[in-house]
Amino acid sequence: MNKVSKPHGLVSAVSPVGTTDGYMPGFGNDFETEALPGALPQGMNSPQKCNYGLYGEQLSGTAFTHERPERTWCYRIRPSVKHSHRYTRIDLPYWKSAPHVVEDVTSLGQYRWDPVPHTDDALTWLTGMRTMTTAGDVNTQVGMATHVYLVTQSMTDDYFFSADSELLVVPQEGSLRFATELGVIDIAPQEIAILPRGLLYRVEVLDGPCRGFVCENYGQKFELPGRGPIGANCMANPRDFKAPVAAFEDRDVPSRVVIKWCGQFHETHIGQSPLDVVAWHGNYAPLKYDLKTYCPVGAILFDHPDPSIFTVLTAPSGQPGTANIDFVLFRERWMVAEDTFRPPWYHKNIMSELMGNIYGQYDAKPKGFVPGGVSLHNMMLPHGPDKNAFEGASNANLGPEKLDNTMSFMFETRFPQHLTAFAGKEAPLQDDYIDCWDSLEKKFDGTPGKK
Repeated sequence: MNKVSKPHGLVSAVSPVGTTDGYMPGFGNDFETEALPGALPQGMNSPQKCNYGLYGEQLSGTAFTHERPERTWCYRIRPSVKHSHRYTRIDLPYWKSAPHVVEDVTSLGQYRWDPVPHTDDALTWLTGMRTMTTAGDVNTQVGMATHVYLVTQSMTDDYFFSADSELLVVPQEGSLRFATELGVIDIAPQEIAILPRGLLYRVEVLDGPCRGFVCENYGQKFELPGRGPIGANCMANPRDFKAPVAAFEDRDVPSRVVIKWCGQFHETHIGQSPLDVVAWHGNYAPLKYDLKTYCPVGAILFDHPDPSIFTVLTAPSGQPGTANIDFVLFRERWMVAEDTFRPPWYHKNIMSELMGNIYGQYDAKPKGFVPGGVSLHNMMLPHGPDKNAFEGASNANLGPEKLDNTMSFMFETRFPQHLTAFAGKEAPLQDDYIDCWDSLEKKFDGTPGKK
């Protein structure tokens, strides 16, 4: 393959047949890609000598004995041990991990926040992360955390990876570049990125300021949900997930690597860029996905189905009937059900629901839930439409209706989500949100046949 230059000194593969704009399609696929011709061994993983004087190294995302191990073989300029040295603890005060319970903050409640405002501060991916909730235990690799990020500044010769978690990134404003060991992923609003545990990367601002949401998954990796009777098509299709082609840097420059490990942050200093993977093959890789390709399904005669039909990704739990995390998307769609209350019904359930608004208006809360905003309905706490949404849906002319200009999502988990001090004391909490149900009226009439 020929070489093409990328910004910031990256050299990447020319897109081979089957790729689109530097990406390879398929969720869970086995990929192979090289940025220099012949850099990728054929027919074996660990030759006695690799071409170009490269080092072979494996990155594993599952136990070796997994029925389909997730692993990627990397062929790099230096082995990763050269990108690791003595570590020093550092503090990132706004990035928290579970278990994290703040004694003077009450997590039990129905909460909603306005968008976390931008500031004039220079904030990178690391210093701009603001944890909203934590759940489970990072040390036993169960549960999750949710964050809002504010990023105004690119990481310069700084790199990061999390040994704790896989990160699901949902932009709301601005565009980011993730320059990773395995290639480059650019994402903008209405796209997401999945960054595997252990993957090293640098985050750059393409169009700022940037704001968005992050689900930090401590548990099993995200996977596509089982479709049951829905069958092979619709929802999120595997081909729409894209992995990057190989890209590498050969730069001798003082660099810092920050590692998140058991909820603590450490830094080490090295003399070169660690983004030096010239070729790789495997099924453990970062991915991007365009949310506009999500094909929703729904009721076409009557009743409102469970929101599980809108699940994009799920991270399994060890307990049947629950998930460590579900990532659910509510996007534009047609509403056609007859004699049906079409918005989400009133409910309480075992899953804790944190929602974020990417753009537009959410149908169950037509006022107050603005783009960039966040809401939390913790496990077994009742919630549902406000009075305006209830009255509008109860008395609407039920012809076919396009629910337009809307894209919201939900991070659900089987665990209770605990508020951080930032969420409880600093983030723009809507103190009157709980009052949105106060005006609901008693409508009971015991007259037989009365509606």
